[in-house]
Amino acid sequence: MRCIFLFLLLLCACSKVKEQADTSPPKNQVEISEADSVGQIIISFDYEKQSGYASNQFAVWVEDTTGNFIKTLYATKFTANGGYKNRPDSIPLWVEKSDVASMQKSEVDAITGATPKTGKLSYTWDLTDENGNEVSPGQYIFFVEGSLRWQNRVLYSGTVEVGKDSVTIEADAEFFYESSGNQSSLSDNSPENNMISSVVLNFIPASDK
Repeated sequence: MRCIFLFLLLLCACSKVKEQADTSPPKNQVEISEADSVGQIIISFDYEKQSGYASNQFAVWVEDTTGNFIKTLYATKFTANGGYKNRPDSIPLWVEKSDVASMQKSEVDAITGATPKTGKLSYTWDLTDENGNEVSPGQYIFFVEGSLRWQNRVLYSGTVEVGKDSVTIEADAEFFYESSGNQSSLSDNSPENNMISSVVLNFIPASDK
């Protein structure tokens, strides 16, 4: 009788061990998860704070190559907190792409900050989307949009390959000059063009961190 009891006890213990083994993630899934930790991206540029009104607004964000919005890394507080309603010429592309109007206050607070002082600025993308999910390796487009003065603005952009190799990319600049009301348009020689310059992206793979 005692032998039968010991046999049943041993059988129950084996069953529990098997159940625990079945519910744990397979080894290959763990390895894939570690491999997909692709690193981080740092976007930096020189910033020169402008004097006067209707300037110093900018945003930094990322999209995929089909134009789907991925994540905002930073946006100046005035615009993100509703300034775009009274001044629709303030970083209008970011306002449209981010759909900031539908964001909760906590979401806005997470991406904003006061207008910085003159100097070198850097913003880090941890390669997650707005929901905190890690993005897949592949190509992504980064943007830095700045409102220089009224409707005059600049848009820096570049494409980066997120993968195994580190890379440094200098963004291309496109300036938009437009007059508004009694405000004349800027030109290629306007000092406001120096508000944002030397936009560079550095991709650091997980293996290099």
